[in-house]
Amino acid sequence: MNKRKFLKSLAFLGVGSGSIFSSGKSHAKSIADLDPNAADFWLQIRAAYKLKPDYINLENGYYCFLPEETLENYIKHLRKVNYQASNYMRTVQWDNKAKSAAMVAELVGASPEEVVLTRNTTESIDLIISGYPWKAGDEAIVSNQDYGSLLNMFELAERRYGIKVNRIDIPVHPENDEEIVAAYENAITPKTKLMMVPHIVNITGHILPVRKIADMAHGHGVEIMLDGAHAVGHFDFNMAELDCDYYGSSLHKWLSVPLGCGMLYVKKGKSTQIRPLLAPYELDQKTLLNLNHTGTHAVSTDLSMIDAVNFLNKMGSKRKEERLRYIQRYWSDQVRGLPGINVNTPKEPHRSCAIANVGLDAMSPGEMAKTLMDKYQIYTVSIDGAGVKGCRISPNVYTTEGEMDKFVQAVKEMSGNA
Repeated sequence: MNKRKFLKSLAFLGVGSGSIFSSGKSHAKSIADLDPNAADFWLQIRAAYKLKPDYINLENGYYCFLPEETLENYIKHLRKVNYQASNYMRTVQWDNKAKSAAMVAELVGASPEEVVLTRNTTESIDLIISGYPWKAGDEAIVSNQDYGSLLNMFELAERRYGIKVNRIDIPVHPENDEEIVAAYENAITPKTKLMMVPHIVNITGHILPVRKIADMAHGHGVEIMLDGAHAVGHFDFNMAELDCDYYGSSLHKWLSVPLGCGMLYVKKGKSTQIRPLLAPYELDQKTLLNLNHTGTHAVSTDLSMIDAVNFLNKMGSKRKEERLRYIQRYWSDQVRGLPGINVNTPKEPHRSCAIANVGLDAMSPGEMAKTLMDKYQIYTVSIDGAGVKGCRISPNVYTTEGEMDKFVQAVKEMSGNA
């Protein structure tokens, strides 16, 4: 039996629920026990998670739950902060948050002065939209495939500041990068100040050529803000190479930090033009901290950042990316092009990673998601808007080929291709 068939057989037997590895060699009690060179490395990773046996979880896009070791460390941090109480909050709170932010900055290839921790992508990007030095008549560019609450924030900016927001459609199956760049460039006018671009489209998993878009935008004197909600901890990139002006991400997604943690990146020298949403302890600071005050927050989450980054580093950022792309292509290549099945994610490997979207002619997205859960015990999320009809499928590093085989079989049966 070859390795691939061996892994599939383990998946079909239900291996990987967490406790099954407790007495076997494949069980890693901590990240220190992981053997990156072992043939069963991804089974070791799977064993690091406690998986709910009721269904196959293919909805990791909203929230990637924590490996058990990160969860246990998080609970320890909660106890530590609770034990030290106000003494912790009045002494080392800010230093520890700065250390965690610096670790994220290193991960994404930015300087510590350019990154602060927030609560999520929405907060990060809303800070820029609300605080941008708008003047009546200014224009911004967004896409119809952007995240809904961020589009709503731009609508609020239209009401408050008298700006105009122009929307474009991102090609779902582009012929080349230039087609995507042109879609944004054609919307630029002499009044355009800022464009928001998804690093990865949340509903389809489409990774955009953001550096090319940034170069084009800067050539027109337009600043670029990237929505990287699903990027950090998902695929490898370097912020300096992206050359964006602003960047927001949710770290409770693919980095598997506890809920309530995000990051905001602002290119050095640009934070002073953004007006704070909430007044900081000290007004008119010349650093990014001027935008980062939200009052008392869950500092235990900040501490867990270090645990999450350590877990990612043990896997290897690039190795994780390759595994996630492999497991997505493993299923999507089997159904792409079949009658009645629509894969709403570009075919080229570099244009996607873990996330993809698939729809059926025979069912609405809602019916598809319900059938997958009720009949096949596969949990996902339906997407029905912005020209995209299907279910977003987002496996994780603990997902096996055997689980994706069950999903492929379900999709084939539901579409009449079985």
